Amino acid sequence: MTGRLHPGLIAFAVAVYIFLMGPLVIVIGASLSDTTYLTFPPQGLTLRWFERIFEMSAFRRTMITSFQMATLSTLLALLIGIPAAYALNRFRIALPSWLSTLFVLPVLVPEIVLGFSLLRSVQVGAGVPVFWALLIGHTLIVLPYAVRVVSAALASFDFSIEEAAISLGSPPVKTFFTIVLPNVQAGVIAAFILAFITSINDVSVSLFLTGPGISTLPIQILAHVEQFFDPVVASVSVLLMVLTVAVMAVVERTLGLTFLAK
Repeated sequence: MTGRLHPGLIAFAVAVYIFLMGPLVIVIGASLSDTTYLTFPPQGLTLRWFERIFEMSAFRRTMITSFQMATLSTLLALLIGIPAAYALNRFRIALPSWLSTLFVLPVLVPEIVLGFSLLRSVQVGAGVPVFWALLIGHTLIVLPYAVRVVSAALASFDFSIEEAAISLGSPPVKTFFTIVLPNVQAGVIAAFILAFITSINDVSVSLFLTGPGISTLPIQILAHVEQFFDPVVASVSVLLMVLTVAVMAVVERTLGLTFLAK
């Protein structure tokens, strides 16, 4: 016999959903408003503010920069993170225990502190150009996701299979690419998706490292809000939300969200 849910518990659950979904509903409604200013509920419905996004060169330019930065930083993070995760799992006994914590530090350190440190040491101190400094910053903030997710996939891999292949004459590098990597392919895909979403939505680090002529889409949204109060910013926010939801839907359909919770 199943007990009935307490009305107070149901009311609490509904309140939590309203708290989480309410801001999203307001942003979506404001993006469809047929007014020249942000308002909710919308006064009339129109899609012209979404068209306006692609008519503005600043949004088009920063959108391209954001996708470039997210793709490059994610690929760099995977190039570093996959070998690091492999070493941490393959030689976990020989390596010091604090080494795994080293790759998580960018998540533990507040992004504002990290952004200011990179501005001071990389961009100003070392004189690195804005684009490359921004790429370094984005790579650092997504690297922990690459290492953590790939490590979760490698944790269930039986390394005796790799040892057997090597003992039969297969070169270690070839063994890694033909045996180890295909078995953790799902983890690599999940790491790419999580890192890509994190990079394209980053504000704190990008705020310190962007410069003249080079900016990301979230920073351009902040700059637009400082000068205008039209629904364009809500429309851009909706596009970012749709992109994030689409990516997570792909993860759920292909890998399952339970995999990412490991």
